[in-house]
Amino acid sequence: MRLVGRNYRMVVLTAPWFAAVAGFMAGLQPAGVEWRWFSFHPLLMTLGFVGMMANGVMVKKLGGYTNTKIHAKLSLAGMFMALGGLYVIYTNKEWYGRKHFTSVHSKAGMLVLIGCVLVGTAGTVFLHPDWGLSKYNQTIRFWHKWLARAVVLLGWCTCFAGLQQICYDNMFMAFYGLPLLALVPVTVVP
Repeated sequence: MRLVGRNYRMVVLTAPWFAAVAGFMAGLQPAGVEWRWFSFHPLLMTLGFVGMMANGVMVKKLGGYTNTKIHAKLSLAGMFMALGGLYVIYTNKEWYGRKHFTSVHSKAGMLVLIGCVLVGTAGTVFLHPDWGLSKYNQTIRFWHKWLARAVVLLGWCTCFAGLQQICYDNMFMAFYGLPLLALVPVTVVP
């Protein structure tokens, strides 16, 4: 689904604000805890995958040289935010002496981050409109588009699964999850 006009502007401007509020509130879960080092993990992951990468996909759907460059900047910013979220959770577990990569959430998160780095690197090296080594190769474009959408969707599922581990408030889970479902047709679906 392609957004145009006011609808497009509304979604593109709303997604980062939603990501910031939802990520901040996720950092305060379970209910009643104060902001702590761990809180930056859900904030950065939500900002990265929902606020930046989702917008990157939507901007790219508009087509054109300028939108392609904006897409790259938003997507790479999202990737670096997500890598920051990995750094936070890794150092947090080290601080408390906990084992790494023991849950489905953490394993899916690592898979998503590896995919994110691979797709982002491939897009930058091969598809950049100024210096891409294979910027006209339709096969690379096809795989970049579909793997990136899969990474974003799996990233959202991983964010939601992580929140389920620490949040016991069904209303907040709905507040976090329903907008993600609403974004699927304008991001993941062509």
